[in-house]
Amino acid sequence: MDTLSRRDVLEWAMAESVPVRCPACRREHLFAAPSYPCVCGAPVTPPLDRLADPAPVTHRTWDEDWVTVPCDTCGRADQWPHPELGCPCGAMLRIPVRGVRRPLRAEVMPGIGAPADLETEPEPEAAPHTPEPPPPSTAGSPPLTSAGSSPSPATPGSPLIPDHVPLPRTTPTPRPVFQPVTIRTARDAVTAAALYLRWLGYRDIRRADQRPPSGIGLAARGILAQVDPTVRPATLRDVECLWLTAMSESTGSVYFSLAGYADDARRRADTLGVPLFVLDLTGTPQPVNTHADELLATGA
Repeated sequence: MDTLSRRDVLEWAMAESVPVRCPACRREHLFAAPSYPCVCGAPVTPPLDRLADPAPVTHRTWDEDWVTVPCDTCGRADQWPHPELGCPCGAMLRIPVRGVRRPLRAEVMPGIGAPADLETEPEPEAAPHTPEPPPPSTAGSPPLTSAGSSPSPATPGSPLIPDHVPLPRTTPTPRPVFQPVTIRTARDAVTAAALYLRWLGYRDIRRADQRPPSGIGLAARGILAQVDPTVRPATLRDVECLWLTAMSESTGSVYFSLAGYADDARRRADTLGVPLFVLDLTGTPQPVNTHADELLATGA
């Protein structure tokens, strides 16, 4: 077997890296896109476009901060943070990607249709169903149930439960092992919290409409989350503001903090029923109170 030269080793090691020139200071960088864990366990890396120029980030929106990338192993398409590079001159550059699309508003906000080029053809309408007449029965006899027997008379004072109402869930749905994202920046902390909410079963995760007093707000169907990536513990006011905002929107709440919580904030969260999680540097949220343990056990 031939020995690889130093040049061959460097070219192989940087095969996924692309040269990036800052449009502000004209400084050259070598950038490699980060990989994110798919639910199947395979790494997902946004493909970088070597021919397009980077764009400076002047303001942030959800549609521009996230891209939909399919997994090469299982084909599942999920939303991941758009690759970005911070230049020492202070400019934040958004690196172009190829073969992916930005998430549609219809995917994160129900009720808004997709663009015309992505809309699916309507399904053909089924023929109208004409119900068959019931079989003749003797007058005064009770109707038969699907099992062919007469229903038992209801006990006085007992509630009537229709057949179409599902029974309450008693056992949680099994979930795969959570695949964390290593936290190096504040953006990684938000990504870890969003992945954890998705792993718990929440869908349509997006940036919250109301900006919290501290940290970053995330919203999904049935939950309002606050992510605090700072190095100070979350305060009593932070927990109360999150709970009040969630109450005004008639939804649940959950808090993710990188530096933990003050003692009075933990006591107040226990009283208000707010689950508290601490983000460790591996990107795995750790439950702090019993409400967080219950959320981890039952999921969304």
